Amino acid sequence: MNAHERIGAAIRAANARGEPALVAYLTAGFPSRERFQSDLRRVAAGADVIEIGVPFTDPMADGVTIQRSSRVALEQGVSLRWILQELESMTPRLETPLLLMSYLNPLLAFGLEALAAAAERASVAGLIVPDLPFDEGDALHAALASRGLALVQMVTPVTPEDRLERICARSQGFLYAVTATGTTGRNVTVPAEVTAYLDRVRRHARIPVCAGFGIRGREQLERLRGHVEGVVIGSALVELLEQGGDPAAWLGALRGRAG
Repeated sequence: MNAHERIGAAIRAANARGEPALVAYLTAGFPSRERFQSDLRRVAAGADVIEIGVPFTDPMADGVTIQRSSRVALEQGVSLRWILQELESMTPRLETPLLLMSYLNPLLAFGLEALAAAAERASVAGLIVPDLPFDEGDALHAALASRGLALVQMVTPVTPEDRLERICARSQGFLYAVTATGTTGRNVTVPAEVTAYLDRVRRHARIPVCAGFGIRGREQLERLRGHVEGVVIGSALVELLEQGGDPAAWLGALRGRAG
């Protein structure tokens, strides 16, 4: 099984248990660089897929929580190279599929071929690049594909139908369906037009669809049930880690599990 196929397999395994998959986001090195590996393991205990945020000086798709976490991580010297080295050194490796969420500049500075090789060595299954235009992604897609890694694509409620079809055909691992225009962290109420949009995306998608941006609680998760295969939990989990909470217990409660 290729690395990118492990992502979809993990999501479908959660669905087979009767649960939406949880794609859990944390900013690498936040709140503490020294806790990065232990935080990863704690999150992995409750998540199906982990999205590791690469801190960046101008995270334009992110709200105040992830902006703050990026700043703190950068002040501690966290970089893309450091993250990949930390992941490569983990013993034992996590079984939970890992994704890097990065803006484009750090990837270009690293070098796309070198990035793909380093990501493979670090057991990274794929990347999400929110500021990479779909029509300009061929070079990164090719570099990752040569190593069996995914380039997860994003769609929004305003993505035109013909473009949606092309993006769905190109995405690997899962399709990231942004629930609302704007930045991460806001509390999305999931009105009927959002679920209708997600149903439209699923009709086009050949792989699992995961909804993200503004999903913070069980009520939203239940509202999305049946409309997507999974959800991305970001800012709320970053805040929990900052407060010293137990991510596995919190993610379990989100699914409705007791204890």
